[in-house]
Amino acid sequence: MKFVIFAALFLMCQSATAETVQVKYHGGVSLDSFTCVDVNESSDVSRICYDRAERYMVIRLKTTYYHYCEIDSATVQSLQGASSKRQFFEARIRGSGADGPFDCRTHPIPKKYRR
Repeated sequence: MKFVIFAALFLMCQSATAETVQVKYHGGVSLDSFTCVDVNESSDVSRICYDRAERYMVIRLKTTYYHYCEIDSATVQSLQGASSKRQFFEARIRGSGADGPFDCRTHPIPKKYRR
């Protein structure tokens, strides 16, 4: 009986810590597999979350989350270390065209995150 109670409490704690964010044009994404970094500087970029295994990034610009597909870890690390994260994001991730180098409309969304 004690084991059942302990297992139930453990599962309740696990579900309480899971975070899901709403990604624009996509829907809910669980951040369980992501490493997230809050950005505490004067920038539109306020949070960067990256799933290295899936090469998938979720980024919060002001209050809205967006996603980017097939993005390499070196690019994400450079973004995190950039003196102007917004300028780096515009030039290297969003790109100059409508479908930048990591746009999920032209690069496949990892299977585990598809709707």
